Amino acid sequence: MDNPFDCITEFMFFETGLEPADVILIPGGSHPQPMEKAAELYHQGMAPYILPSGGPTKNVLSTEWEFLREVGIALGVPEEAILKEDQATNTFENSRLSWNVLQQHGILPQKVILVCKSYHARRSLLTYQTVFPRSTKFMVCPVTDKTGITKNNWYLEEQTIKKVMSELTKVGQYFAHHIPNWVQSNAL
Repeated sequence: MDNPFDCITEFMFFETGLEPADVILIPGGSHPQPMEKAAELYHQGMAPYILPSGGPTKNVLSTEWEFLREVGIALGVPEEAILKEDQATNTFENSRLSWNVLQQHGILPQKVILVCKSYHARRSLLTYQTVFPRSTKFMVCPVTDKTGITKNNWYLEEQTIKKVMSELTKVGQYFAHHIPNWVQSNAL
C-alpha cells in the first residue's frame, strides 16, 4: 500500500467487468457523462434499454431524467430504448422508482449495468442492491463527471477530499440499519 487511504480508494471507486445485461441504469444527475457512457454501451449492444432516473433539480431546467434523455437522443439512442423515471430526488428513490418502472414494463432484470459517477459507485451499488432482488447481478461502470474526480486524484485537493469523504460517510449512514436485514436474509 502506497498511501494509508488506499483502502478508501478501493472501496469507494468500485468497478466491475461488464457483460451484456437486461438494462443500463443511471442513478440521476445533471452531468452528461453517465448518459454518454450508457449510450456507448447501448450502441455496443450491452443492453436493450437505458433507464436514467431523476426528478426536478436546481441544476437543470426540467428534470434530471429529461436532461439525460436529451443527451441520449442526441447520441443516437432511440426514444423507445430510454425508459422514464422522473420523480426521484435521492439515490434510494432512484433505485426504488427505477425498480417500479422496470416492473411496469415487465422487465425483471437478471443482469444490470449501473453507470454512475466514479466516487458515487459504492453508494449507488449498495442502494440498488437494497431495493432490487438479491438475485440481480450488478455490474458497475463508473465515469468521471464534470467534477473531474477520479481514484487517482481525489486526495490531491481539500475540496475533492471532502466530496469523497462525504460519500464515504453517507455509505455508513445509509446502510448501517440494513446490515441486520441482509444477515437475516442470508441465514434463511
